[in-house]
Amino acid sequence: MPLDLQALLILLIIGAIAGWLAGTLVKGYGFGVIGNIVVGVIGAYIGAWLLPQLGFGLGGLLGSIVSATIGAIVLLLLIGLVRKVA
Repeated sequence: MPLDLQALLILLIIGAIAGWLAGTLVKGYGFGVIGNIVVGVIGAYIGAWLLPQLGFGLGGLLGSIVSATIGAIVLLLLIGLVRKVA
């Protein structure tokens, strides 16, 4: 199902906010604006999968930002683990 322009913009804005928040909370993993958006968008998918698995359901715009931020933090921690091993 293709995204319309409004949904795409909302996804990118939530991704940017979540990526920035995650980069701020997990020090040393700044990827710039584009990198933060990518981390935030991937984090949104991780958060949307992970939180219901743990029994949490967040709704609304703020819930989406929190969920995406949690997912982005998980992603950044995984990237940190991979960097340490490599």
